[in-house]
Amino acid sequence: MPKRILLALIVAIAAAGGYFLYHHLHEGASQRTMRVLAYLRDPESHADWEIRAKTRCGNAPFLMPTSGFIGYLWDDSFKVGHRHQGIDIFAGTPAGVTPVYAAYDAYLTRLSNWKSAVILRVPSDPLHPSRQIWLYYAHMASPTGDSYIQPEFPPGSKEIFVPAGTLLGYQGNYSGDPLRPVGVHLHFSIVRDKNGTFLNELDIHNTLDPSPYFGIELNAHHNHGEIPTCKETETTP
Repeated sequence: MPKRILLALIVAIAAAGGYFLYHHLHEGASQRTMRVLAYLRDPESHADWEIRAKTRCGNAPFLMPTSGFIGYLWDDSFKVGHRHQGIDIFAGTPAGVTPVYAAYDAYLTRLSNWKSAVILRVPSDPLHPSRQIWLYYAHMASPTGDSYIQPEFPPGSKEIFVPAGTLLGYQGNYSGDPLRPVGVHLHFSIVRDKNGTFLNELDIHNTLDPSPYFGIELNAHHNHGEIPTCKETETTP
């Protein structure tokens, strides 16, 4: 077989494989979107889908940071080239109502231009004690940027110690564009460290799969349609 034809065949097979992989992942995200919509329409009918704030799944190191339905997972794909960097937890309540808590003992920073987000530094990763990680929380503001973050963490806050279970703020629907709110939820991600600071959370390669930290399957590649809940929990006051 001529080399040009062989090369074309290899490219075609690779493209087809990429298409079917994307289609498979996109189908998973579409299914989760349908569930998110169903939950938001009637949260009480889907109470069995919910996780509860400040509960711990088995002996997992992290507490659940808020209450609601974990609608989108780490590495979900909504469009070509998009990879979701964390998890989205939907409360099914109005903005500014559902509390958000520290998932682990850490040191809180809020940059001066952050209206809806904070990031928590964990000096020793509980699963890999030799490394530092960061916990990123977003969307804690109204569509117009009115913050739902607790007043003791104003813009410019740096290295404030927050024990696990500390109230950080409330779920909001801030997107940066008042005309396009994102829906009331918390976006939570685990961000890698480099030279003592956090990397850009928008790049999934700078984030970690949260599954082992919460003790439930939160990786879109491995979760094949299961509702991400935990049956064995303990609650922190």
